[in-house]
Amino acid sequence: METALEHLTAALANRPACPVSQLSILPDTERRLVLEGFNATEADYPAHLCVHQLFERQAAQTPKAVALVFEGHSLSYAELNRLANRLANRLLALGMRPDERVGICAERSLEMVVGLLAILKAGGAYLPLDPAYPDGRLAYLLEDGQPVALLTQAALRARLQALPGGGLPVIVMDGLPDAAGQGGDDVNPDPQALGLTPEHLAYVIYTSGSTGQPKGVMNGHRGVVNRLCWAQQAYGLSPADRVLQKTPFSFDVSVWEFFLPLLAGAQLVIAKPHGHQDPAYLAALLVREQVSMVHFVPSMLQVFLDQADLPACPALRRVLCSGEALPHALQMRFHRQWPDVELHNLYGPTEAAVDVTAWQCRPEPDLGIVPIGYPIANTQIYILDSHQQPVPLGVAGEIHIGGIQVARGYLNRPALTAERFITDPFRIETIKIQ
Repeated sequence: METALEHLTAALANRPACPVSQLSILPDTERRLVLEGFNATEADYPAHLCVHQLFERQAAQTPKAVALVFEGHSLSYAELNRLANRLANRLLALGMRPDERVGICAERSLEMVVGLLAILKAGGAYLPLDPAYPDGRLAYLLEDGQPVALLTQAALRARLQALPGGGLPVIVMDGLPDAAGQGGDDVNPDPQALGLTPEHLAYVIYTSGSTGQPKGVMNGHRGVVNRLCWAQQAYGLSPADRVLQKTPFSFDVSVWEFFLPLLAGAQLVIAKPHGHQDPAYLAALLVREQVSMVHFVPSMLQVFLDQADLPACPALRRVLCSGEALPHALQMRFHRQWPDVELHNLYGPTEAAVDVTAWQCRPEPDLGIVPIGYPIANTQIYILDSHQQPVPLGVAGEIHIGGIQVARGYLNRPALTAERFITDPFRIETIKIQ
């Protein structure tokens, strides 16, 4: 078999005037493997639908099934759809158009989920305004995100409107669940009449700003639908499943927590505000609500497993990890404590609609690491050198991501978008993560 060195030597002999940076060091067989073999991810999903249409389709199939559970209260699929439609039509009465942002500032609640769906149904993109953020951060998001309206709760309204940029039309969502059976405009807004397509934005979520000023990442329906459909195909959720929503909605992990259960007919169990920081509360909630699927950032999973009186959680069958590197020692400990529960490691930046690689962990003590896995459906992963050439297997390089889930770019940052969202020399649009 030809080695990389032999291939490069032959290339130099055949093209002596060519810069070395433009010569491939990979033999043809290995090049096809890393560019095509690993990236043969084509899948046929309903790319013509928006995120909320997946929910509407499920609501029509199981209208009486419980969709949301929160602190002793619940909404059926039909009730959730009616409430979201009514709120969406209130937004449309303000003159909303596709791609416009609506800021939503709310604690975790039934209203939060109604609000997110309503924004999507009205053709807008939701802009999370986490109440846990300091006023300075919220003011920056309002200024940079340029929402056309705000959804909030009564307890947060005065704070929000006092901020620079807070003088926008405001809809207070308190009491929405109590109006589930009351009259109103219950009809699903027509995406075609709105001019809404899967290419329009679903949300704008800001990066943490740990490497500079926070940037608003623009993700469209098409990429989110791909991520949700892949997950449903991979995990096979059913109406018997109960999925915990505990990630703050300012982090993109929350996107699949909110919407994946609702396209599968499962129940979405919503943790109380700040409950995601309380391991004992989470453990009790997993048992009480018979949660079958939950996400943990690895550091929180470590804290969760450290509980001396950790219950058995008999209904739990799948744990997903992302957001940080998953230590191999933690993976092995997980398998010892919960041998009958699946553990999955996922990776993806905010710039690519949540997750782009996935790996089902196995109790393999000799592996020593936890891989980030293979690219998910309709996604390409390349490991390239500084000249955007693929590196040999086992050689370090930079991750480049391509495919449907790549975001549109950074809001109000055309220069940075051009720098980070670069042309894919192998297939289609790609981003580079350094």
